[in-house]
Amino acid sequence: QVQLVESGGGLVQAGGSLRLSCLASGRTFARYGMGWFRQAPGKEREFVAAIRWSGDNTYYADSVKGRFTISRDNAKNTVYLQMNSLKPEETAVYCCAAETSPYISRSSSAYDYWGQGTQVTVSS
Repeated sequence: QVQLVESGGGLVQAGGSLRLSCLASGRTFARYGMGWFRQAPGKEREFVAAIRWSGDNTYYADSVKGRFTISRDNAKNTVYLQMNSLKPEETAVYCCAAETSPYISRSSSAYDYWGQGTQVTVSS
């Protein structure tokens, strides 16, 4: 069993930055692919970014490429999402997720464990 706890959300003005963190419990964190997803009110969950267990491969949604960076520190059981140049339409609950396969995926169905999420609000 893996528990994921996100932090770092909050209120930021358009164009601002936030850094989200996701702390995972368990000794096998280093084996998991990790992803970030977001869900705005009334909308479907949306893939944001993912990183392989080794950190040597990453995926991004086209909408965040060049502005968001996913990274991980396996010694700290933590994955990060640095978000720059935020836009009001990116207001959402951001969740991290872990998948136990050797691969990483843009599909939420591939992930086995989910955190509760952290609210990000971008004001215009």
